[in-house]
Amino acid sequence: MQRAAASPAVIDEVRTRTSTAMTVTATFRFYAELNDFLAPKRRGREFTCRCARAATTKHMIEALGVPHTEVELVFVNGETVGFERALGDGDRVAVYPKCELLDVTPLLRVRERALRETRFVADAHLGGLAHLLRMTGFDTLYDNHFEDAEIERLAASHGRIVLTRDRDLLKRSGVTHGCYVRALRSELQLREVFDRLDLARSAQPFTRCLSCNTLLRAVDKAQVEARLPPGVRQRYERFAACDGCARVFWEGTHWQRMRRLVDSLPVAMP
Repeated sequence: MQRAAASPAVIDEVRTRTSTAMTVTATFRFYAELNDFLAPKRRGREFTCRCARAATTKHMIEALGVPHTEVELVFVNGETVGFERALGDGDRVAVYPKCELLDVTPLLRVRERALRETRFVADAHLGGLAHLLRMTGFDTLYDNHFEDAEIERLAASHGRIVLTRDRDLLKRSGVTHGCYVRALRSELQLREVFDRLDLARSAQPFTRCLSCNTLLRAVDKAQVEARLPPGVRQRYERFAACDGCARVFWEGTHWQRMRRLVDSLPVAMP
């Protein structure tokens, strides 16, 4: 005897029950600038969504659109947790960016440690920012041919902070420290990064080559005189040389423009 086929309504009910058994429901709330990454209807408010039973806080935060590098603290049911925390049914999740007004010293941060040195790798769209960071003395790798995989490799192997306007790049597992740059103009991007990463105390302006990122060294005029344009030879006495690309620098009009920008930043001139 053949069995009668199950009706579409019964099949749909079984699928619903199976799907429900494989998921949990959690409530999320994102704070401050993290809302920029969310769908408009989820910004500035609590919302509930289904999660796979094996989902961690990191998985769900990124599934909702927020790169993990932008997150400083995660609370689940009022307790700080790491990215590896598995979510359970009914969990309430609060996600915070870095906040200068909040003392997080006694809390569990999602990153185990800070980088020993402040070094950067910038993506192909941030060449102007990369040059300005070098101007202020920060070791910054940049090549407009860098693929995302290469940026991830450099960040992981060299301990570098990734600078990008591509949120998917910041979601890569090998990227532990990164900064999503919101501003569009290079000078505003520099101010944004200085403010967010508190770079003022580490800046050493005019100590690094803008072209190749090598540290500069002071040289006597006599050492480079033969390579100088006649007008420069007559007007300037202080010079620096780059051993990486063999360029010579002096305090001309371009330097003066950069000096005005540096003077407007909260840094101490050498």
